Amino acid sequence: MEVEVKLRLPDSSTHQKLSDLLSPFHLQTLIQENIFFDGSNSELSSNRAVLRLRFYDVVSGCVLSLKAKPVISDGVSRVSELEEPFDPVLGRACVAEPWRLLGVSSSTLLKRVREEFGVGEQGFVCLGGFRNVRGVYEWKGLKLELDESNFDFGTCYELECESLNPEKDKKVLEGFLEENGLRYKYSEVSKFGVFKSGKLPE
Repeated sequence: MEVEVKLRLPDSSTHQKLSDLLSPFHLQTLIQENIFFDGSNSELSSNRAVLRLRFYDVVSGCVLSLKAKPVISDGVSRVSELEEPFDPVLGRACVAEPWRLLGVSSSTLLKRVREEFGVGEQGFVCLGGFRNVRGVYEWKGLKLELDESNFDFGTCYELECESLNPEKDKKVLEGFLEENGLRYKYSEVSKFGVFKSGKLPE
């Protein structure tokens, strides 16, 4: 189970101000491309699950993830997540031809998807995706991720923090934002939810 605090920022100006404030604590910046898949007969989405390939810095790495049964409440996200490394060249081939995912025998995660969700011979369909620029920071013992997510219909900004004590850490982050006059709202949907809706959160 992945548990994260998710706070949505209203605009690029707020994102930039927060980035400047956190700059002394910067660890790395990741360029991510997220591509999603479902079964041809909606076998995953009908069970509130989705398969994702995430490519890092265009070609340097790739991770396959299965996310299921997400719940977001009061700025805290809880989602079942499994992931494993995936060959980026094979990943690109699967984006172009999703049927190839059925034939990847080396993947424990894909085997589980086929067995648990009953994805049959008709295989998978590619749903598309979005790009994300993620700044990673180590701040007061917390690992913060500052995201700029670029969808076809606009850009969304979000601060995330994976946490074992989300209510406590949320208060710390809210205090930091408020002290610095930075506006925010609790995220109400995941980035995938935003992507599927085809519009930015209000």
